[in-house]
Amino acid sequence: MSVNKEVKKITTHTIQKMKSNGEKISMLTAYDFSFAKIFDNAGIDIILVGDSASNVMAGHETTLPITLDQMIYHAQSVVRGIERCLVVVDLPFGSYQGNSKEALNSAIRIMKETGGHSVKMEGGEEVVESIKRIISTGIPVMGHLGLTPQSIYKFGTYTVRAREEEEALKLKKDALLLQEAGCFAIVLEKIPATLAKEVTESLQIPTIGIGAGCDCDGQVLVMHDMLGINTEFKPRFLRQYMNLNDSITSSVKQYISDIKSKDFPNQNEQY
Repeated sequence: MSVNKEVKKITTHTIQKMKSNGEKISMLTAYDFSFAKIFDNAGIDIILVGDSASNVMAGHETTLPITLDQMIYHAQSVVRGIERCLVVVDLPFGSYQGNSKEALNSAIRIMKETGGHSVKMEGGEEVVESIKRIISTGIPVMGHLGLTPQSIYKFGTYTVRAREEEEALKLKKDALLLQEAGCFAIVLEKIPATLAKEVTESLQIPTIGIGAGCDCDGQVLVMHDMLGINTEFKPRFLRQYMNLNDSITSSVKQYISDIKSKDFPNQNEQY
C-alpha cells in the first residue's frame, strides 16, 4: 500500500517516508479555497501557495511585487479548503532576504495567521542562516534552487540554470547545505535532468522538480498552466491536462447568447 493512502494527514514526515519508499510526490499550486478543496479531495500530496500568485492572480510580470500580507490572504483561503494535504507557503521577495530576524518574523506571521504547515524560500548559501533560524523555532522549511524567479533581475532571463560547471557545482553544494540546515525538501527548477538526478541521489531529503526531469522525488506545476487557464505560457516542461481557457470562453459566450435571446432564465429557473 502506498504511504499516501496509509495516512489521514500528509506531513513533512510522510513526504520523507515517500522518498524512502520510492513513491513519487505530487504537488500543485493553489491560491484560493475552491481550488484547494478540489485538489485536496483529488488526493494531491502538497499544495504550494506560490508567490506565482503575483503573476496568475494579480497580473504582475514577475513574482517580486506580491507582499507578505497578500501571501497570507491566499494561504488563509487555501488552508480553509483542505483537510489532508501538506500546505507550503512561499515567503515572498523582500520578506526574508534582508536578515534572519526579518525572515523569522515573516515565517512566524505565515504560520500564526494562515494555519499553513511550512514555508518555502529561494536560494542556497545566501539564505542558510535565515533557514536555520526559522527551523530552530519549529517551522519546517522547503528550499528552492535552480531558476529562482525572485532573482529574475539578477539572471536577466528565465532560461535553464546550472548548465555550466561552476553553477552546477554551486547548486550541488547548496543542496547539501540546505539539507544540513534542516530543510525537509527542495524544489529544483529548470535545471538539466542529469544534474537533478545527481542532486536527488545525493540527498536524504526529497526533491520536487519543475522542468528538472523525471528523476526528482516529486513534481510541481502551476495550476493555471496545468489546467490551461493561462494559455500564453508553454515551456517544454509543461504538460497541459485541460484547456479550461477554451471551455470557460465557450460557456461564457453561451451564457451571453442565452441572455440576449431571452432563453435564460426560462420558466423552470424562476420563482
